[in-house]
Amino acid sequence: MVGQRKTLKDSGRTSAILVWAVGVLATDSAAWSQEPRKTVVVTQKAREVHDASFVFDGHNDLPWAMRTRASSSFEKLDISRPQPEIHTDIARLRKGNVGAQFWSVYVPASTRQKGTALSDTVEQIELVHAMVQRYPDVFGFARNYEDIVRLRSEGKIASLIGVEGGHSIENSIANLRRLFDFGARYMTLTHSDTLDWADSATDDPKSDGLSAFGEEIVREMNRLGMLVDLSHVSPETMVDALRVSEAPVIFSHSSARAVADHPRNVPDDVLQLVTENGGVVMVNFFSGFVHPESALRMAKMFDVGRELRAKYPDDEQYDEAMARWRAENPIEPGSIHDLVDHIAHLVKVAGVDHVGIGSDYDGVSKLPTQLEDVSTYPVITQALLDRGFAEEDIHKIMSGNIMRAYREAEKVSERLRNRD
Repeated sequence: MVGQRKTLKDSGRTSAILVWAVGVLATDSAAWSQEPRKTVVVTQKAREVHDASFVFDGHNDLPWAMRTRASSSFEKLDISRPQPEIHTDIARLRKGNVGAQFWSVYVPASTRQKGTALSDTVEQIELVHAMVQRYPDVFGFARNYEDIVRLRSEGKIASLIGVEGGHSIENSIANLRRLFDFGARYMTLTHSDTLDWADSATDDPKSDGLSAFGEEIVREMNRLGMLVDLSHVSPETMVDALRVSEAPVIFSHSSARAVADHPRNVPDDVLQLVTENGGVVMVNFFSGFVHPESALRMAKMFDVGRELRAKYPDDEQYDEAMARWRAENPIEPGSIHDLVDHIAHLVKVAGVDHVGIGSDYDGVSKLPTQLEDVSTYPVITQALLDRGFAEEDIHKIMSGNIMRAYREAEKVSERLRNRD
């Protein structure tokens, strides 16, 4: 792995471009056709295949949507009723056959400067607990693999918590443990900004990957049984974490860089390490990361956001400025076929046992056609069947792979705790 790490560092952007070029050549040529591809029509067969398993989505930002749109109140925004202004409500979750969900308890990286990262994250965790308590016939809170299995047998949506960004622990392993005790079962090592101990994919590096403290964080996550999430981190951080982690890692909402050249996506050389690690890359649905041309336009999004945040500390002014930038830099939505191009490439390079679904619903501004909300997962099943995927492999992608990785992470935790 040291040699692979050196390749990533020494070749820099040239390596990324070469990886992208090789991936383009390796991807099915139909993916790059200029001819519009047909609308996917979900057949009865596809519905039967889809319903024979369930969807375990790696990343949904409903808690942040509730915070910003409804003051964190399910009275103001009752998801037991249709909510067409957002991507998620109960009826559409049921239609999509979502059986388990990592709810993101995202708070902006800017909360690190404000000194509220941990407290704001705890508020988001409390919101997820409040949702489960308000709709107990629909959701159940899951703290371990057995909870997920039990809740699925009860017909409920197993609800887990993912912390989106290591800024939430405020450089404290004690805070990491606190978040685990509150129910967090993965943590994304960074979000948009580089931290003192881990480099982000969309910011300048400080540690050339993970610092010694960053490696200690990964080891403690292994010991706790908290999945190490490598979405948002730099390739060097990915490689360091894969070297250190004894448990499978995940990318809770990332796609393939060889298909769409955005730094938020995963390079092919890292995908090979994911296979060795037993991890899972859960495909992000955001058009700006999935549609090839749009990804190129969106490559500077986080840099722009950081510049605008410095210029407009007021949230309303910042949101208006970002909206203006997006209007001036439009992205194409792409289609379901663009998403399945990513799945097919990940399967080709990493193997079918290492691919999952991480939509990023309610955390993105644009989605591919036919993937407009949480009801649309059956369209992916149909598109995979159309490409010749076996039913067993589709079930792995929809939920089996992340279930396996989560269970293995718990086994590693048990071994490490016993060793202590």
